[in-house]
Amino acid sequence: MVFRNLTALLLATLAIAPATAQRGGQEPEIKPYGEVVTDKAETKAGVFKAHKVGTKLYFEIPAAELGKDFLWVTTVAGTPEGGYSGTAAGDMLVYWERVGDRVLLRQRRTRNRAVGSEALAQAIALSNVPPIIMAFGVEALSPEGDPVIEVTSLYTSNPPEFDVASRLGVGQLDANRTFLENFKAFPTNIEVRTLMTFRQGAAPPAGGGGPGGGGGGRGRSPSNTALVNYSLVKMPEQPMMGRLFDSRVGYFTESFVEYGAADHVAVEKRYIARYRLEKKNPNAAVSDPVKPIVYYVSREVPEKWRKYVKQGIEDWKPAFEAAGFSNAIIAMDPPTDPTWDPEDARFSVVRWAPNQTQNAMGPHYHDPRSGEIVSAHIIMWHDALKLVQRWYFSQASASDPRAQQIPFPEELIGRLLQYVVAHEVGHTLGLQHNFKGSAAFTIANLRDRQWTEKWGTEASIMDYGRFNYVAQPEDRAGLIPQVAQYDYFAIKWGYAPIRNADTPEKEKPTLDEWTAVQVDDPKTRFSAGSGSDPSEQSEDLGDDGIEATRLGLMNIERIMGFLFKAATKPGEDYTVLEEYYGTVWNQRNTELNHTAQYVGGVVAVNYHAGRGGDMHTMVPRERQQAAVQLLIEKCLETPHAMLKPQIMDKLGPSTIESQVSSSQTRVLSTLLADNRLSRMLELEAAHGARAYSVGEMFTDLRRGIWHELDDVNPTIDHYRMRLQVSHVMTMAAKLAGSDPVRGLARVELATLRGLIASRVGMSSDWKVRAHLADLVATIDKAME
Repeated sequence: MVFRNLTALLLATLAIAPATAQRGGQEPEIKPYGEVVTDKAETKAGVFKAHKVGTKLYFEIPAAELGKDFLWVTTVAGTPEGGYSGTAAGDMLVYWERVGDRVLLRQRRTRNRAVGSEALAQAIALSNVPPIIMAFGVEALSPEGDPVIEVTSLYTSNPPEFDVASRLGVGQLDANRTFLENFKAFPTNIEVRTLMTFRQGAAPPAGGGGPGGGGGGRGRSPSNTALVNYSLVKMPEQPMMGRLFDSRVGYFTESFVEYGAADHVAVEKRYIARYRLEKKNPNAAVSDPVKPIVYYVSREVPEKWRKYVKQGIEDWKPAFEAAGFSNAIIAMDPPTDPTWDPEDARFSVVRWAPNQTQNAMGPHYHDPRSGEIVSAHIIMWHDALKLVQRWYFSQASASDPRAQQIPFPEELIGRLLQYVVAHEVGHTLGLQHNFKGSAAFTIANLRDRQWTEKWGTEASIMDYGRFNYVAQPEDRAGLIPQVAQYDYFAIKWGYAPIRNADTPEKEKPTLDEWTAVQVDDPKTRFSAGSGSDPSEQSEDLGDDGIEATRLGLMNIERIMGFLFKAATKPGEDYTVLEEYYGTVWNQRNTELNHTAQYVGGVVAVNYHAGRGGDMHTMVPRERQQAAVQLLIEKCLETPHAMLKPQIMDKLGPSTIESQVSSSQTRVLSTLLADNRLSRMLELEAAHGARAYSVGEMFTDLRRGIWHELDDVNPTIDHYRMRLQVSHVMTMAAKLAGSDPVRGLARVELATLRGLIASRVGMSSDWKVRAHLADLVATIDKAME
């Protein structure tokens, strides 16, 4: 017997008879339809009928829908305090199956797949029996013979497969305080909302330091209530043809194992996540799609920001047009129909969360069979506006007079919001972060007005490049990222149709040809980031991170010149000043860290066979040494430009000192991290004198950190003393490490001891003498 249907195979295997199932030891009672679906029922018809009778919810499932694939999507529509509406809480492929007088809700597993072999398909089916999530007795049969089942418990019991409690980080479900809120039926989906209450642990005592603690605080609430939306969305009868993932192009994916391929081994494969986009006119170079990608701007988005949100969505139109689709992505207001629901899983929606979280996110749901994106809900937390304002001030205000007073004008904040929305839309289109994008533009590009007005500040808006801290005020360059070259390339690669290719495998040669452009064009390259490549960093700009930092620090000095005026108002305290002073320091530290990554750095390019040369190239020793010298000059020397008396006198010396100390210690720890030193030793072993050695870096740091000891009468300021102590303590800590770093540290400490000991009595300043004598004793103790 050949089984062409998985359900039939499983029924035969498990010997499930279509006879009766027992309920409490009694034969199940299938009641007349009118006794279950009474004249008091509230009925809504869609992909199947849903009936609410009193507090009970029933589904009337047509026989034609049994065995069909549905995507179960859980979304938190309303949250306890501190949460945000639209929280994604999981998705799963399921199907309904009737077995006698029961209907089963089962999970469809798609991880293991067979091609070209009925025997393999049967073997996989027997090794992957679909789990039964819940079983329901048939309460009645419709006049057409369709089963009617009560599904109330499915939505009020928090089954472990759809566990909302763990997603929210709350306690156990309280069934007595959990109720069906409402339900809706649509042509392809059923939406049910449940008001769920979860018991929470007891509030911590006042001042206990737990969540919500603090002297006199109320602590945690003993319970949390959330409004949870469950979507049951019918998947296409014929799954979209998947497009196979290529590690050179950054898409989110659905992975699976394929058995029966030509090379006779199990093969790990991945389909990229993408919307189904098909041309109305397949023969046209550019055509409208059969079904465009539509994003609704939800009603709760404040009116003054709506136009910027819409523009952020439609910023992707030119990229789709270059891929052959006109009017492919559209921003719309919600329909006037009051029944329209932003949690309806048919719709992609931009939501606005009244929450102080300074962030945004762009999750999506896709068909696990093919990677087809079903819908996306972009979440904009309210204080994302505060975040981009702080970033823009610390990175670009030197070149933009509009940003030299806080708060910014509405038009500028709106433009920054547009950028964030465009980035999040990119995620919902399937795109990952691309950390190669920010390093693809040259310093000259970033300082060029025409270039930056056309392309923005990085080759991909999916990078974390941020705003143009490299451009100088006189450049009058563009300052904000835009959808750029890599984004155009990635949209074409993922969405453009390939004619005469009717299987994913037949698409691969064309996709490989498209990807070959990366060999000669860095602006089309992708990387999700690594630990040792200075061209794959977050928050960086430009192909020369050392020069970018030098120029960026010049802008930070300019910003310090107007920070006090920008962040203070008559009659208000200095909270904003302190916050923005910290933001400027954070930006300074970020730029310095970019430079530190050049030391021991290895640039990686993801070439494939026949497409490009070496995948890993050591940063030249001259570049590494230049990075160390810049850090010595701009970080390890006392940064007087950051020590404005006007600010120090308002915020206090301890605030300033902690910023200086933490900045210098962070850079020193980064340069002397064990993994960096080990990598430098490996590079020296491989490349010999062409590598920048650990010994050279130790010497350069020693000369930079201790240059005061070259003077006849050494004077060392307070900040430099703290730096020198940090240097000694960092090296001493390495004596407890492993070879060969421990041996190198011991030699360096011995060298430092000799240098310091020879200068102890030379200074006329008793504080300097005490400082040096203490460090000699510290080294002696460590060396013991």
